[in-house]
Amino acid sequence: MKQVTDASLSSAKTAVELAIGLIGQMGLWLGFMRVLQDAGMMRSLSRLLAPVMRRLFPSVPGDHPAMGAMIMNLAANMLGLGNAATPFGLKAMVELDKLNPRKGVATNAMALFLAINTSGVAVLPLGVIAVRAALGSSDAAGIAVPSILATAMGTLAAIVAIKLLENRRVFAVERYELASEGTAAAPQPIKGLEQAEQLASEIATAGRGRTAVTAVVWLAVAAALIPYVRNASGTSFEIARALMSDWLLPVLMLAIVTVGFARKVKVYESFIAGAKEAFQIAVTIIPFLLAIIVGIGMFRASGAMGVLTDAIAPITGLIGMPAEALPMALIRPLSGSGAFAVMTETMRTFGPDSLIGYMVSIMNGSTETTFYVLAVYFGAVQVRAARHTVAACLCADAVGLGGSVLLARIFFG
Repeated sequence: MKQVTDASLSSAKTAVELAIGLIGQMGLWLGFMRVLQDAGMMRSLSRLLAPVMRRLFPSVPGDHPAMGAMIMNLAANMLGLGNAATPFGLKAMVELDKLNPRKGVATNAMALFLAINTSGVAVLPLGVIAVRAALGSSDAAGIAVPSILATAMGTLAAIVAIKLLENRRVFAVERYELASEGTAAAPQPIKGLEQAEQLASEIATAGRGRTAVTAVVWLAVAAALIPYVRNASGTSFEIARALMSDWLLPVLMLAIVTVGFARKVKVYESFIAGAKEAFQIAVTIIPFLLAIIVGIGMFRASGAMGVLTDAIAPITGLIGMPAEALPMALIRPLSGSGAFAVMTETMRTFGPDSLIGYMVSIMNGSTETTFYVLAVYFGAVQVRAARHTVAACLCADAVGLGGSVLLARIFFG
């Protein structure tokens, strides 16, 4: 029991130290995200998404408020702006329910919208990268490309699953009981919607002189990059991986700064405003880190973790997943904060640059908290019959997690 006692005390100390260590990394990326926000990137991205969304949702008129809310929700999710994504998502569900002739029963459009949301559509897993950097990874951004690919696999699986299941007889809308008038959803004010709409309406125009300066900067970057690629040794895959590892974060930072500069954003002031939020976020996650890291630390010190992993290793080995990564795969669809803590504890134990560390990082960066999203969004319009939504979302989760395992082995195995 001494080992268990020592593990509880050391794990509690580690959890707080880790949360404090995250402040710098989180402040850095929250600052850069604020620059993008003030540069109007959310509105620009929504314009690119509009044609695709109209094809995916033919039952929703292009000029209907539901379409606009869905587009803004996905744009905010892709930029990692959760404070704007959730209000727009709730607004989209309310507007989609207005097109719903059978209240309380999910429409095909609702099901597809939620399936895409639960597949995790963030462009870059900046939170995961921040944790890896705080844990001393020498390749913190190495998971960016695999995470994007795993996300794409999960999103594609979600769309295909929805389209294949929506016309199946077992999921026909006529099979489900309608909500009575007494239990039908009543319009409720959506918290944060006004701020999200204000954020989405921000338009930043680019000045010609600033655009010219930006072009010169990127020409200089290209001039530095060409010799690097020419002098690199190894296979094309190895060169590409090294390029992503060494150049991705500096180039991304420069891209954000130049976009803000070109669009006349006060980059320094915006960065400071965003970075200020890091301390509050770190304080918020301390209880979750404490609970999970102490619990897992004691479980591992007792020897029970070793017994469990030995028992399930033959099963997880069939798909190439180390047994130590299974807790992450199981908790990710259920709890975002729990998954974050499990990922952190796993990387702390095995190292962020181990195969297991890479694998859990990709899992966390490419999937979403499925059941939380379903509960919040369907609860907003009191949908009781989800039809094929849950099956499609779980299919997307399975593909995303399986893709994470495969890509981790391809890139880092």
